Amino acid sequence: MAMRGPKRAFDVVVAAVLLPLASPFVLLAMLAIRTTSPGPALFSQTRVGQHGVPFACHKLRTMVVGTPSMPSHQAPANSVTGAGKLLRKFKIDELPQLWNVLKGEMSLVGPRPCLPTQSELIERRRQLGVLSALPGITGLAQMKGIDMSDPKLCAETDSEYLKAASVGLDIRILVGTIFYRG
Repeated sequence: MAMRGPKRAFDVVVAAVLLPLASPFVLLAMLAIRTTSPGPALFSQTRVGQHGVPFACHKLRTMVVGTPSMPSHQAPANSVTGAGKLLRKFKIDELPQLWNVLKGEMSLVGPRPCLPTQSELIERRRQLGVLSALPGITGLAQMKGIDMSDPKLCAETDSEYLKAASVGLDIRILVGTIFYRG
């Protein structure tokens, strides 16, 4: 991934513009979370970052408090709150990660950060060189409807993205993510 400078500049500019624009939506979402479910509206979860280094990934809470820290596809179906379903559908739950982008822990587009317990995905990403990249708020795998329940396919798609990465591709993935409802 040879375009680190332009990609980082793009990430910072877009995140700096989007963060204040997204703030009213985040505040409304926080209000919806707090009025429909006990517990904090925001949470941070340890995720695997660039070079396998753990970092605190920020999100709006979409699950009931006390849900075990596990991949979404493994969580009990009844653990997602009513507000959480809506926030996930419109991807509003990911907006706090704009802060992670500004801090340099994430990119707008890249491999989605996984949990440290997802050892098969981490190892496959390591083998393919995917861990060299900053994780993204969204990525090619999400655009294609591939989640982390298929670690091999997810890692291979992440690798495919890294080989073709460009600001233009990032823009297409960002726009596609906004309109993808899978």
